[in-house]
Amino acid sequence: MPLYLNDDQTALQDTIRDFVAEQAPVSHMRGLRDANDATGFSRDLWRSFAEMGFTGILIDEADGGLGLGHVEAGVVLEEIGRNLSPSPFLTTAVAAVAALKGSAHAARWFPGILSGETVAALAIDEGAKHRDTVTLTAERSGNGFKLSGKKQFVTHGHVADLLIVSARTAGSAADAEGVTLFAIPKDAANLTATPERLTDASIAARLEFDGVEVDADAVIGDVDGGRTPLDRLLRAGRTGASAELLGVGGGAMDMTVGYLKERKQFGTLIGSFQALQHRAAHLYSEMEVARAAVLKAQQLLDTGSVHADEAVSVAKAMTALATTLSVQEGVQMHGGIGMTDEYDIGFYMKRARVLAEMFGDANFHADRLARAAGY
Repeated sequence: MPLYLNDDQTALQDTIRDFVAEQAPVSHMRGLRDANDATGFSRDLWRSFAEMGFTGILIDEADGGLGLGHVEAGVVLEEIGRNLSPSPFLTTAVAAVAALKGSAHAARWFPGILSGETVAALAIDEGAKHRDTVTLTAERSGNGFKLSGKKQFVTHGHVADLLIVSARTAGSAADAEGVTLFAIPKDAANLTATPERLTDASIAARLEFDGVEVDADAVIGDVDGGRTPLDRLLRAGRTGASAELLGVGGGAMDMTVGYLKERKQFGTLIGSFQALQHRAAHLYSEMEVARAAVLKAQQLLDTGSVHADEAVSVAKAMTALATTLSVQEGVQMHGGIGMTDEYDIGFYMKRARVLAEMFGDANFHADRLARAAGY
């Protein structure tokens, strides 16, 4: 498959680029931060995404969606990243939809996602770093389960209508099997959400499950067989986060190159300095290699390839490294003003840091690839 967008995907890119640049530029994020907005994103903007049809990109046509793929979802996410637009698109329209596809929960939750009324959050992380371990327990209780334990780094967890929760129903923390995935509504009893503002001004929550009771219908997939929908969620989320990282890195690079073309030092444009030209060329090359890795992962996911999982880890690791380089070079080349709040380049660095941690950082995915290769 060619590593470039086709005509339809390019048309979508043009549409979403204009839409996000107009409706949710960096100033939109800055305004929410300055107002100390308790939600962390605009629900009106989320409904506008729905009106444009973007929230249904991964939902099948039979369920009212567009029936498109991860390449198209990535086109949207890249523009979200380029503009640092606070949005539940990644967690809701990408990761949650991937987990719920083909389950009985689709009929309940997809209409709300399509209309922009439903926001989903992913309660899958338990420690300081993303890991595959699951210790939150789900014990049999009557005809359902009782969940006990904690989750953290749950983006939008304090305002989400739907929580997708990984829990252990058998085995020990590191076992691949014995995990069950649950769809839990926000009003579940004995569930506490404590929101915390992250470095990029987004809000994630710490969730405490103190004997949260759900019936058997809350299970996504099979009991003890939650790895299948969880893996779908993770592959979609990691690929989506990679696409958003591309947007963050690309936005920072464009801003930096623009600054090099305008800033003068002793009457000379600093973009004429060969050392800075070499650094900018190196950055461009790294971003293009990462872009190819992301598109390959998206295409393999869309075709159901057995090599998709490996490609997803490559994409997540490479975009984290390339975008980190982009934002660091951006701040460096802006000089002292790059450290000030008045210039937007600092916001790109903060968003890149958060996205790099989501669904596993570069070290996590390098280790994952090494283990898969037998090391």
